[in-house]
Formats: sequence, structure tokens, C-alpha cells
Amino acid sequence: MDAAAARGGGWSLVVPLKPLALAKSRLADAAGAARPALALAFALDTVAAALACPLVADVTVVTDDTTAGARLAELGAFVVADVPAAGLNAALRYGAQRVRERGAAGVAALNGDLPALRPAELSLVLAAAAEAPERAFLADAAGVGTTLLAAGPGTELAPGFGGASRARHLASGACEITLSGVPSVRRDVDTPDDLRAALALGVGPRTAATCAAYAAAGQAPGPE
Repeated sequence: MDAAAARGGGWSLVVPLKPLALAKSRLADAAGAARPALALAFALDTVAAALACPLVADVTVVTDDTTAGARLAELGAFVVADVPAAGLNAALRYGAQRVRERGAAGVAALNGDLPALRPAELSLVLAAAAEAPERAFLADAAGVGTTLLAAGPGTELAPGFGGASRARHLASGACEITLSGVPSVRRDVDTPDDLRAALALGVGPRTAATCAAYAAAGQAPGPE
């Protein structure tokens, strides 16, 4: 992709977020009543870190959750309803469409459950994405899923998130970003073990406070 064009006005990120009552279902047994609060904290810390990244122009969150939408808008994110209501990839395609209507050049989908996200590490990933021919992606810490998928100017995002999405994105022709030293961009949180790993990296303030409050009450996993 045209690196200068992708970086000229910064990348526009699209972050999907389920309604909080449904989000992070695999944390249900461990987190109990803390699960919706944790899902919100993850999203808030992810978006705050993304907005602090110098290569990010703006962040659009696709969600039907009014509580989360209001909190994320306070951080400076654009918030749009999940009009397709047809799952994760449909939400990302819709978000990318809305972003491109604003005239954005480079568009990237970013998971909303990266509570340890570091702006400097995200910059490294986005700079690498700008050097790819058209589309590029970063695999998750497990090497199975995807945490970021980027598309340059004039290129469809064509997301294939969910399950074994690393293989799916490779098969679609997207280039894999193989950087080392970007663990915070790879560390999404689906399970209690994922959360402990994120806490070990160092999570954002909202996730840290939420985990501390619920762990003190014995209602959420904490670091070991």
C-alpha cells in the first residue's frame, strides 16, 4: 500500500464491541458479575491507548450498547450503531464503510479486548502495515486468531475474524506482520489465563481498577 498515503492523516481504526451483557462469555465462570464491567474496561483501555498512538487519526466503535457507547464517546471515539446486526465481520465491514465515507485513507480493524495495549507498540504495527502491498494483519499471542487487520487506501478491509482467523487472513492474501516486541498488541483477552497474561504485561487503569475491585470481593481472576 502507499505508506505515505496511509500515514498522511493517520490510520482510522474500527473497533467492534458486543452489548456488554453478551460480551466476553468465556470469562463468565471466572468473572461472574464482573464480566460486563471487565468487557467495558477492556474496551475503554484499548480505545484510550489507540487514540494516544501518533499514527492513529481516529477510532470508530461499532456497538449497540448505549452505556459503552457513551463512555467511549467521552474518550473521543466516534460511535456508530451496529446497523447490519449480523455478527463481528459484518460490523467491521460496516464500520470501515462509515470510516471511508469520511475520506479516511488507511483503515484498520482492532480488537476491543486489548487492555494492555501500548501506543508505541501499536505504532510499530501500523508502520509495518503501511509497508504491506494492500492488506496486513497481526496474529494474536496464541498464533491462531487476529488482533489487527489493516487495509490501505482503495483496498477493501475484507475481515475474516473469529476462530482460526490467522489462517483465514493468510488465505485471503493479507500479509502477516511478524514483528517481535509488540506483545501488548497481540494480547487479547478471552479466557481467565488471557487476563492473567494481560495483567502480567500491565493493563490500563480502567482494567486494573475493575480487576482489583472485583478480585477483592472474590469475583474476578487476578494475577497469580
